[in-house]
Amino acid sequence: MLTKDQLRELLCDLENDRVERTISTQKTDKFAQAVCAFANDFSNHRLPGYLIIGTDDHGKLAGLTVTDLLLQTLGGLRSDGNILPIPALSVARFEFDDGHVAVVEVQPSDLPPVRYNGQVWLRVGPRKAIASEQEERILMERRIANSRSFDATPVSDAGMNDLSLALFEAYRHEVIDREIIDTNHRPMEDQLASLRFFNNRIKLPTVVGILMFGKNPRYFLPGAYVQFLRLPGTTLTEIPDNQAEISGDLLTVLRELDARLKSNIQTGMEPTSTLRERYIYDYPQIAVRELLLNAIMHRDYQSNTPVRFYWFSDRIEIQSPGGLYGEVTPQTLTQINSYRNPVVAECMKSLGYVNRFGYGIQRAQKLLQDNGNPPPEFQMDDRVFLVTIRRRPA
Repeated sequence: MLTKDQLRELLCDLENDRVERTISTQKTDKFAQAVCAFANDFSNHRLPGYLIIGTDDHGKLAGLTVTDLLLQTLGGLRSDGNILPIPALSVARFEFDDGHVAVVEVQPSDLPPVRYNGQVWLRVGPRKAIASEQEERILMERRIANSRSFDATPVSDAGMNDLSLALFEAYRHEVIDREIIDTNHRPMEDQLASLRFFNNRIKLPTVVGILMFGKNPRYFLPGAYVQFLRLPGTTLTEIPDNQAEISGDLLTVLRELDARLKSNIQTGMEPTSTLRERYIYDYPQIAVRELLLNAIMHRDYQSNTPVRFYWFSDRIEIQSPGGLYGEVTPQTLTQINSYRNPVVAECMKSLGYVNRFGYGIQRAQKLLQDNGNPPPEFQMDDRVFLVTIRRRPA
């Protein structure tokens, strides 16, 4: 984050297109649009952009008091899932004699175009604007040059014929603003590329394109499936009651997992008073679902190993290849988020399978506690991540 002296200079630099000033504390839509525009860094400054709250267009302080609630709201712009891919930002409060200032520092994205609610916002001189098709194309080319995540890399032996365009059309209507779709007359390859499903420079689908819309994803990514076992006892040596290899496009896999959860969770009744009863479950469905989605989102898709979803009589085990990633350690598992597959994460959020980034494990822990289950147990190294969920005591 910039220093107080640097902030003073920015307040006086009225021509700087990396700065947006406002006296409003309520216009969260405009805040999010500004964050999106700075993350896209269309002018290619390769420097942070700054949303400054508490000063007018001329750099004069408005006498604002910056509350902790405002700082939390601004920080929440990163993880509420409306700006995708997730922006890198930090928030700070500065105190002057004439009032407080809240500053949101936004880093340029390595994976443009960044969208807010399906729209690509840019800085055009001192103002914001929605990107034209040509401006989106420029951002797409920049993303290809900068791309670092495996899920955004091209699949060398795949082609357009390996994608289901019907699935893409359905997805596009879910995640892109209707007005944008109605005015979009670009070729299908360009439309796929704008969402990181296709590399337009070398005319190949990306890994996430194959995962999302591939007619046969396992042909290109052999480990892209979930191995499900339902066992009658507590060990793998017993004959399974049920087993399946759950594969296909990502939406099909997620729907099948939801169905497996619903059919395997056991429900009973427990008296709460003389005349009242309540439902009880051996496992809270949403908690298991959150941990399962976490495994699919963060797994290493370069591995030929599937996600393993094993349902024993006393526990559930979910194991994913890849281990921890980035800055996450066993000690910071619920506090820090690093995304091995940022585009896969974006797709799962857009489809409604993720409500808010970074809260899945915490939410699962709370739901298990409320249901009377023991806390989830985590085992991890640089190759695998295993979570064990114990059955609710009878």
